[in-house]
Amino acid sequence: MTSRSAWLAVSLTIAGFALPGPAAAADAARGEKLAYTCQGCHGIPNYKNAYPIYSVPKLGGQHAAYLVIALKGYASTERAHPTMLSQATTLSEQDMQDIAAYLSGQELKPTGKSVGTLPKAAQTCVACHGPDGVGILPEYPNLAGQHEDYIRHALAAYRSGQRKNAVMGGMATALTDEDIRELARYYSSQRPGLCSTDEIRQLGKCKGL
Repeated sequence: MTSRSAWLAVSLTIAGFALPGPAAAADAARGEKLAYTCQGCHGIPNYKNAYPIYSVPKLGGQHAAYLVIALKGYASTERAHPTMLSQATTLSEQDMQDIAAYLSGQELKPTGKSVGTLPKAAQTCVACHGPDGVGILPEYPNLAGQHEDYIRHALAAYRSGQRKNAVMGGMATALTDEDIRELARYYSSQRPGLCSTDEIRQLGKCKGL
């Protein structure tokens, strides 16, 4: 088995344990009402996190299933962020499903092609995130068009253990600072890409989809 295949097998196994539990069908209309506090950061294009300073991630076009997993990660402190902790811990499973359905809008789909040359460090990343930055399963995040500085921040957090994920922790440990910069530049440049939820509110999808 190749290293890429081995990582994919491990990823699929872990994803199975991370799948959201049973819930009623997601209600995006209800999610729109619940997500009013989310829009204060994610609905503003290029809005910055206060400290450390980095761009608040784009959620429009993201996989809804991944957004639920991310919210659970904040609620369990697997992801460290005080504002997101206070938000996520107030939400029920159904709340998370509904909010994710609204914020994601029309999810990105694989394009079958990529922009630019795939960095050497991305050879293992494509098993989950694809060459065009679109997660191959709905539990894997789309990276296409995400803020470059946010991708750098997330990878550094996985590498340091600030974010706890068995697969990403193992992958990020081997990355150099230059690898992280190259990966962030590459995936942030992929198109069509993620957008702020302001576009979802106006169009129901990211521009270009």
